[in-house]
Amino acid sequence: MSPPPPEGNNSRMQANLYAALRAGFPADLDATAIECADGAGLSYSWRDLERGSAMLANLLDSLELPPASRIAVQTEKSVEALMLYLAVLRAGHVYLPLNTAYQAAEIDYFIGNAEPAVVVCAGRNFGWVSKIAFLAGTQNVFTLNEDRSGTLLDRASTLPDTHEVAVKRADEMAAILYTSGTTGRSKGAMLSHGNLLSNARTLQAYWDWQKDDVLIHALPIFHVHGLFVASHGALLNGSKMIWFSGKFEPRAVIQRLPEATVFMGVPTLYVRLLTEGALDKAACRRMRLFISGSAPLLVETFRSWQQRTGHTILERYGMSETVMLTSNPCRPEDGDRIGGTVGFALPGVGVRVRDDAGAECAAGEIGNIEVRGPNVFAGYWRMPEKTQEEFTADGWFRTGDVGRRDARGYFTIVGRSKDLIISGGYNVYPAEVEGYVNDMAGVAETAVIGVPHPDFGEAVVAVVIAKPGAQLDGAAITAALKSQIANFKVPKQVFIEAELPRNAMGKVQKNLLRQQHAGLFQ
Repeated sequence: MSPPPPEGNNSRMQANLYAALRAGFPADLDATAIECADGAGLSYSWRDLERGSAMLANLLDSLELPPASRIAVQTEKSVEALMLYLAVLRAGHVYLPLNTAYQAAEIDYFIGNAEPAVVVCAGRNFGWVSKIAFLAGTQNVFTLNEDRSGTLLDRASTLPDTHEVAVKRADEMAAILYTSGTTGRSKGAMLSHGNLLSNARTLQAYWDWQKDDVLIHALPIFHVHGLFVASHGALLNGSKMIWFSGKFEPRAVIQRLPEATVFMGVPTLYVRLLTEGALDKAACRRMRLFISGSAPLLVETFRSWQQRTGHTILERYGMSETVMLTSNPCRPEDGDRIGGTVGFALPGVGVRVRDDAGAECAAGEIGNIEVRGPNVFAGYWRMPEKTQEEFTADGWFRTGDVGRRDARGYFTIVGRSKDLIISGGYNVYPAEVEGYVNDMAGVAETAVIGVPHPDFGEAVVAVVIAKPGAQLDGAAITAALKSQIANFKVPKQVFIEAELPRNAMGKVQKNLLRQQHAGLFQ
């Protein structure tokens, strides 16, 4: 049975991502699309998604925004927030998701840099967010809360529930995802409709999505994993989602596993699920696929999961700038899932490993990972020099990751050349945190590192040097940071030291600091 065509212009030029996602909806639009696991029996049909996103798209149209306006969104996870994302696509604008943990200094930078025409925030944050937005020239600020209240829905509720989908080319921008910069300045990765759709279709085939698949969606929707990989996968395939909006509760997720077939999570979620005695083969009897990403999965977790559930986790690798790049095999005939690796390059995606001189590395040799393909972004928002710097002369994107490929073609990520820390699946760049600490009174210098952590994968640790005569307190530094930056970036431990280890050129030797504090949380 083929679904009805999406509303709107069906020109051969139409490459709007929403049109492709809508074409994946099942013929029965009254079937359940999303069931809220932490609500009082609340569910949404495919028709609800179609109508709700149409009303929100009509609201955006009514504002008479310039073409491809940025729509910045910092709200808690909700189905209505997902509808808003679909509405932005429908209306032909650019979606800008912002982590709900970001504080005022970070939001001020993002809004100032992106210059959004619309900002949507949680009602409790309207006071300070709207002040930042209006000072930056944003004309429209709405609220959206997780309980389906807010001015955004109030305004949209009176508008028509049909909408003509804006015609977009594949190379036109669909979203901007900000990634922390190694110099402390965040970069906005520009992703096109074509980037996102090509990757969604590739994953639909490679991960062998089935007609009756049901996805447990327990990830936030402000970054690649939850918004693009998980949501796109279910929508494109017409698959029901069991939707968890709040704090991750392992017991609640395990209770719903018998109703599902696919689960996607960061390693931290798998670690927490393994602490529950209810996790066993019986609970996972209907599950088809467990996928892990956003941070390295420990081999110990990989093996423990096999023993407890009888399932082998599929680990994959991607970035904000590229969506997914590699994946362990889904189908047995394509190969084994190897713990500690991120699998093969996805079909149509080029991945190579080169040394610092630009020569191709032999199998097993460690080098710099570079990629190309229809999923790779066009560049960074308003940073042409940075964009040019991150691409090779022959058009490959320098990921900044270091890894190797074995003789079978499996890739393993062994480090990050840009000192990136991944804590609980979230990216933390040391230079950004160091900048905030160095601005504090009495601080001479700071070195921020990541060290192994059994729950978060890596924990952020800061080593701080005081100015002569100054007295510093680690707890006070931590407290001050919590009011300035997202909590996942705040160091879990701050050490006040007399000096930092340096090499002959005076460069701080962070590798020695990592060795010194490696057992801190073990």
